[in-house]
Amino acid sequence: MMIRVQSEPFDPGKTLNAFTTSAGDSAGAVVSFSGIVRDTPDGDLRCMEIEHYPGMTEKALTNIAQTASARWSLSAVLVIHRFGGLRPGEPIMMVATAAPHRAAAFEAAEFLMDYLKSRAPFWKKEIRRDGSEWVESRSSDEAALKRW
Repeated sequence: MMIRVQSEPFDPGKTLNAFTTSAGDSAGAVVSFSGIVRDTPDGDLRCMEIEHYPGMTEKALTNIAQTASARWSLSAVLVIHRFGGLRPGEPIMMVATAAPHRAAAFEAAEFLMDYLKSRAPFWKKEIRRDGSEWVESRSSDEAALKRW
């Protein structure tokens, strides 16, 4: 299990290749998702500022990754989430799961993504040309989490 909370950029392709190589012989499927900072509909996002509480965040991510690992009998799990100022187009997070079978790998990855979107202790602020605003949670994100 690898949990990383970092300000530094990462290369999703290289990270996925390393994860796949290290997943072990019991893994028959690897699923990954990379989240990218998207611009606003008006195209005025300068950056997304992400804050977190060190220690608390890593503990929360480790707990949810352990839950996923046990529930879906994962061979390996990876969660990366960045903090600090990120510009549109930059990778913000990545989840990868390895399991003996594809259904478990897909479900576990979705579970982790839904948790990261609605429960992980990160706070996001959009910095736009004309000001800034904290990002509120969406009811669709909460609804997605309820299926688990």
